[in-house]
Amino acid sequence: QVQLVESGGGLVQAGGSLRISCVASGPTFSSYAMGWSRQAPGKEREFVGGISRNGYNTFYADSVKGRFTISRDNAKNTVYLQMSSLKPEDTAVYYCAASTYGNTWYAPRSSTEFGSWGQGTQVTVSS
Repeated sequence: QVQLVESGGGLVQAGGSLRISCVASGPTFSSYAMGWSRQAPGKEREFVGGISRNGYNTFYADSVKGRFTISRDNAKNTVYLQMSSLKPEDTAVYYCAASTYGNTWYAPRSSTEFGSWGQGTQVTVSS
């Protein structure tokens, strides 16, 4: 099973930008579709977005569409979440996740499609 480790979280002002990363262990990173979810205090985990195995397709939740971008570098076993125009309501623990669902062109569309999770990284947006 793939092991996932997130990094890059922190404190940022509203309107700012932040990029978080997730490094996967093992030689088969390109066989997983990847994605991100987040969980704010007292709330359920929320799907943020997903990216296909080949990196060509992405899918985003409406709440982040146009502000967040997911990318991946299969040579570095790394997936990124670039966050821009951040809002206080984006404050959450962000989790990287891997999926074996679908084909090489399929981008995950729900947290239920993920089978492996990282430990999370905290992102706090101040107003």
